[in-house]
Amino acid sequence: MDKKVLEKYARLVVKTGVNLQRAQTLVITSPLECADFARVITETAYQAGAREVVMNWKDELSSKIRFMQAPEEIFDEFPEWQKEFYLSYVRKGAAFVSIAASDPELLKEVNPDRVVRAQKASNTALREYRERMMSNQNAWNIVSIPTAAWAQKVFPGISGEEAVEKLWTAILQAVRVDTQDPVAAWQEHSRALKQSVKYMNEHKFKQLHYKNSLGTDLKVELPDGHIWLGGPEHTTGGIEFVANMPTEEVFSLPKKTGVNGKVVSAKPLNYNGTLIDKFSLTFKDGRIVDSQAEQGNEVLKKLVETDEGSHYLGEVALVPHNSPISNSNILFYNTLFDENASCHFAIGKAYPVCIENGVNMSKDQLEQAGVNDSIVHVDFMIGTADLEITGITAIGENIPVFKKGNFVFK
Repeated sequence: MDKKVLEKYARLVVKTGVNLQRAQTLVITSPLECADFARVITETAYQAGAREVVMNWKDELSSKIRFMQAPEEIFDEFPEWQKEFYLSYVRKGAAFVSIAASDPELLKEVNPDRVVRAQKASNTALREYRERMMSNQNAWNIVSIPTAAWAQKVFPGISGEEAVEKLWTAILQAVRVDTQDPVAAWQEHSRALKQSVKYMNEHKFKQLHYKNSLGTDLKVELPDGHIWLGGPEHTTGGIEFVANMPTEEVFSLPKKTGVNGKVVSAKPLNYNGTLIDKFSLTFKDGRIVDSQAEQGNEVLKKLVETDEGSHYLGEVALVPHNSPISNSNILFYNTLFDENASCHFAIGKAYPVCIENGVNMSKDQLEQAGVNDSIVHVDFMIGTADLEITGITAIGENIPVFKKGNFVFK
């Protein structure tokens, strides 16, 4: 990719994504395959006045070798030095950029029990780091660029070079880097998202009822004081940032014990290098009481069994079917993109920022308010072209929210 395009993209990440402040540290987590882009972000960050840019390189092929050949006990451990790495920087107020570009089927030959155990060990060790990020104590941003393995999964049957080029085009369109002024384009996009946020917050729905032809028939209760968010957010220190690029969603949290019925997936879920596809979850009083998947069933069940909180939902997100990523008709096999083409939920931890005064609540207070806690937060897509969502108010009034996959007010 032309360096000028990379520089344009990097400026968007630094200026709008994490909104890096002068003398602030930036931590970049990147696959080795994305090194060129990571270095351009590094240069851009220093030009913006960064105190230091710290690289956290990831090698997924080495990770696969480890999963295939390491002894069993290693997957229940997490290195103390890695824990200290994350905690030291998050406590110092660093901003964090992650480049998400993994091979969707890298670990399909790996025993899924090893992957789930390793993820559980990591999430447990980094609980404080994850809680700080999900409470917006630090600015953070997730972006992506193509890798050969990922591109060929998205665009099979063509040469690797052509697949990478097509994926570049799709990504640049999705994050609005193909526009003359991406920062201005994001400002306009943010205003549009805020209209949806305003609509949902003004109605203060008590419950949302989802139905479509795939078999989804789910009622989701929303807790008192819930807040809908979308587009730019703010750190607890008042710094505006955009967590995901792209983003087309507005989101909140469900009441932990208020989800009942069945939901059916609309897209495959790439979970730690394994695809889970054509799956359904059944809920009673918030808890997942049954899960079934045609592909990746064992991984899905292990995900649900991660801890007590992984038996419940932590996020409810609305994405119009008539939106740029959805209209591209591309299945990205990457949650960063696929969740922004489809309404979705998340298994596990809820964002405390989605309830009034949540960032100042204790764990017990959050639990009493109906806010789920877990060491995982895994988004999965359920939106379709025929999705109907009805909002139910505190006085029992039924108000259409989605018709034929889209907001009724737009």
